[in-house]
Formats: sequence, C-alpha cells, structure tokens
Amino acid sequence: MSDLTATVSETKAGFHVDGYEKISYDFTFLDGVFNPENPQLADCYKHWGRVLAVTDLNVYNVYGEQIERYFEHYGLDLKVHKTKIGEKAKTIPTFLSIVDSMTEFGIYRKEPVLVVGGGLVTDVAGFACAAYRRNTNFIRVPTTVIGLIDASVSIKVAVNYGNYKNRLGAYHAPMHTFLDFTFLRTLPTAQIRNGFAELIKISTCSHLDTFNLLDRYCEELIDTGFGRTDGASQEVRDAADKINREGIHEMLKLETPNLHEIGLDRVIAYGHTWSPMHELVPETPLRHGHAISIDMAYSATLANMRGLLSDAEHRRILNLFSRAGLSMDHPQFDENILDKGTAAILKTRDGKLRAAVPSPLGSCVFLNDVSADELNAALKKHKKLMREYPRNGEGIEAFVDASDTGYTENNQSEVKAVEKAAAKAGSLNGNGHIKGGIVANGHANGHVNGVNDTKKHLTNGQNGYADGLTNGTNGFTNGSRA
Repeated sequence: MSDLTATVSETKAGFHVDGYEKISYDFTFLDGVFNPENPQLADCYKHWGRVLAVTDLNVYNVYGEQIERYFEHYGLDLKVHKTKIGEKAKTIPTFLSIVDSMTEFGIYRKEPVLVVGGGLVTDVAGFACAAYRRNTNFIRVPTTVIGLIDASVSIKVAVNYGNYKNRLGAYHAPMHTFLDFTFLRTLPTAQIRNGFAELIKISTCSHLDTFNLLDRYCEELIDTGFGRTDGASQEVRDAADKINREGIHEMLKLETPNLHEIGLDRVIAYGHTWSPMHELVPETPLRHGHAISIDMAYSATLANMRGLLSDAEHRRILNLFSRAGLSMDHPQFDENILDKGTAAILKTRDGKLRAAVPSPLGSCVFLNDVSADELNAALKKHKKLMREYPRNGEGIEAFVDASDTGYTENNQSEVKAVEKAAAKAGSLNGNGHIKGGIVANGHANGHVNGVNDTKKHLTNGQNGYADGLTNGTNGFTNGSRA
C-alpha cells in the first residue's frame, strides 16, 4: 500500500510540488495458506465479506476445491476468474479480461483482488490492479519457484508487447504476499528448474553462501521440490528453507532502495541484458529461467575474458547451470540477436549497457565499455565452450508448454492439453471432466488458446490486434504459433 505526502510552493514562474510516496507491504511465510486452520489470508477479507480471486487454469485444477472450501469455511463469498497466461498470452487482451471481471464483480477502490499463481499471473493481474481506477489493491499468493523467490519480491507488474518482454507495465505494490512453499509439491520438475535459475542469479552476484548451498544440493533441491515432496530429507528441507529465506531477503535488500528503478545499475539484472530479446525469439518461447540462464552463462564468459572472473569460478558457474539442466546456449542466440538485444537494452538503461557480471563470484560489477567486437568474440568463445557440455549447453525442457499455463504446442487442442495436465496432477473428477466446469462453461471472459495454421501466420480478428490476437465473441482468443 502507499501513502503520498506532498508540499507545494510558489516560484517566480509558477509553482513547485514535492511529493513523497510511502510504500509499505508485508511478506508472510505460511505453509498451508489455504488450510482452514490458518486464518491469516481470510482475515484480510473479513471487512469485505467476499473475494475476487484471479488464478490460472492449472492452479485451479489442482487447488480450486481447496481454495473454495477455505473461503466457505470463513463465510466469504468467492468468485474466481480463471485464465491461462503463458508468455504468448501475457498480453493486453488477457489484461483486459481481468479488468472485465473486476468490473462485473464491482470491485471497490480499496478492496484487494486475490492473485494466486506464478509470476506470469501475478504480473498481469497486478498490472490490471495498477490500472483499474489507477490504483486497486491486491494480495499475492505465488505458486511457483519464480513467483515465490523473484516475482514476489518486486513491485513491478507488466504485460508483453509484441516480442518485447514486459514492455507495458507499472510499479504497484501489493498489500501483502503470502509465501507458501508447499505449492512446490505439485509443481512440475521443469518449473522447479525454471525457478532455480533466479536463485543462481542472485547468489552469483550477491550472496556466495546461497550459491554454495545451491552448488551442494542442486540435484536434490530440483528433484524434491525444494524439500517439499515426500521422501525429502530434513537436511535438504533445511537447506531449501535457508536458500529461500536468504535469497528473498537479499533481493529485498537490493530492491527496496530502488523500487521504482530510478537507479539503473541493478545487481538483480544479471541475466537480463540480452534475455528480454532472445526469450521470445524461438517459435515456442524459452522459459524465463532458461532465457536468463543463457544470458548469465554468456555474461560469465564475457567476465572471464575480461579477467574479472577466474577460470575456476567461471567453470563452477557453468557446471552448476549444466547440473541443473538449465540452458547456457541456443542456436538462435547469435550475433544478430546479441546486436538487437544490445540496442534494445541501451534504450531501457538510458544509453548505457550496465551489464551486470560476477566479479568475483558472489559480487558484481557493471560493464558499459563493451564493443560489438568484444561481445561477438565472447560469444564465439562461449559457443566453443558449450561443445564440452551435455546437449551443447542447451537445457532440459527449456521451452514453454501447457504447464506454463496457457501455451499449447504440436497442434494439440486446448482441451486435450488441459486434460493431460490435469490428469497428471490428479485433478479429473470421476466422469473424466475437468473440475469447475471449465471446459463446459469456458474460462472467465472466454479465454481460449488458438492453434495457428500450417503457414504459422497469426490471425488478426475483429479488432485486428497487431500482435495477432483474435477478439472473439465471448472473450479474447489468444493465437499461438503451431
């Protein structure tokens, strides 16, 4: 939440205003946020007597009944907006569908929307709240590793625009964020791995102790959902809890003095210099963690070439990415994308590269004086190094799929993709239909993922969205490449 204090004074030419915004919000670690024995979340809604929740389809399939029972237990009326937000559907039409639900619900100015899901969901729904009446409250319950340890920390909310990551957005703090790591019990391993990259990011450049723990327990952390699945040892669970808490705390310490990114030299931007460009380049987009891992691994090679990172530290970073199954390279990460990414980030960072690189491991410096020739030489060296690693440095399950909420591929129909994901999570009812009547009634505001034609052209609908999104009769149809 925010409060603004301001003064106004006369000048010779007119007036001068000084305004100071107080930003105040809380994080609560709470395993079992939707357990009726834990009233903390319900207490936030007692004043209103009702809840508008925004969540993604996969989360609802697994946790929908639990969420409904929780609020029923506390006598709170619940309306759920179910959507599907993959990278290709992290768009203005998806944003508008949430706005539609807020309007239909009749949300009050100070009434908080409940947002339950991964970083994509919290980004888009948070942006809807930032825009709705210019400032509507929301509460976050992140459900993925990225959501829990990265997206939950920042107050940034956004949607993609064309092939540009988070090009449209705002700074809008939630009232409260509940951090429940038991969600990781049902999170696909691919998503655990995806979020692991964010922890490598912060620890490589700012917290060596966390890096050491990631290095020691890498495989066990990924295989056990950070110690939350059955059979995980107490040792791994304790290590995971230490990593998560210290990782989040470190990011908060780095971010809170600069919540609106007035300062552009940002340690947590390691891995985010070229990845905003190359993440959406493949026909099927890279998962965010894999995109930033390519950027981080390449940046480490650049730092090593400069003598900022020792050979041993460089190899230690690359080996951790490889052990985690994260991407360090991709055929479309080439000189052309490097050049375009550099040009784009210079605009974002006011004409300077400000590339965060480790120097040494556990700390960070920013590079501004890197020429195109040096960048290309580092790329050539990096790709040669990648030939020494499994899969030539490409990651495991590196591309988005149905588990990323809202993206289907290989010409699978939307329903079949959803049924497959739901069946894997054990969320089909006795008749084989998806819970909540989602298939029969449609998603809130009619979200459907369309599959493209064989020529891989995106179809412009009634309103002719430039990014190829079709505005259907009952809602927006998000076209995706087949």
